[in-house]
Amino acid sequence: MIRGLSIILVLLFIESCASQPKSQLLADEEETVVIEKLQYYLYFPPDYETKKEEQFPILLFLHGGGESGDSLGALKSNGPPKLIAEGKQFPFLILAPQNPHPKKWWNTRAVMQLLDTIVQSNRVDKKRIYLTGLSRGGGAAWELAVQYPERFAAMAVVCGMTPVPYASWIDKDMPIWVFHGTEDKSIPFSESQNMVDKLQQMGYDVKFTKYEGVGHNSWVQAYNTEGLYDWFIAQKRKD
Repeated sequence: MIRGLSIILVLLFIESCASQPKSQLLADEEETVVIEKLQYYLYFPPDYETKKEEQFPILLFLHGGGESGDSLGALKSNGPPKLIAEGKQFPFLILAPQNPHPKKWWNTRAVMQLLDTIVQSNRVDKKRIYLTGLSRGGGAAWELAVQYPERFAAMAVVCGMTPVPYASWIDKDMPIWVFHGTEDKSIPFSESQNMVDKLQQMGYDVKFTKYEGVGHNSWVQAYNTEGLYDWFIAQKRKD
């Protein structure tokens, strides 16, 4: 009797399973299109118009979270755009786009599309494309160095955060200069320290400038470092 009951229970279980809807795994595809509107400043050096046969380097500058939004003039509060507004001249073009999203990460793919357009439309030396960013823009600069390892001749990052595993994907032939304040409460100093330590262990050409007692606004001292721009202009990709 027990055996017969067991058989009945098994049959009921099988019937129950057969009556339940089956899961499905479907294969399909969709082509997506993302449109990003980027306002930007583009600076030309004083001799760009007179030296019509010469190709010039270009510096891509990515601002921090505080300058995001739709007011392009906000970019003049920090970094190279601020120095340009104060009258400083640079020996290369400077492209400074604005992240239109106050609380979103940089759309790095859109930034690269803009950079490609500017490079193609002007007399730019493709072996001397430089990259820099501060805070949120510094994090985006690390990301660009990973996603486009063969595009930049040199990179300077100011108080930017980055996952240490990024180190393995960055071009070893690209010189890097990192700046950070030791008392940064927004993006911990350890973000830069850990990344620099890893890069140095792996044999990268990386410089690290530490500002003792300085908080998150280490970009003030970093971008007023005259040697930074001399360092940039000396770099050129070999490939």
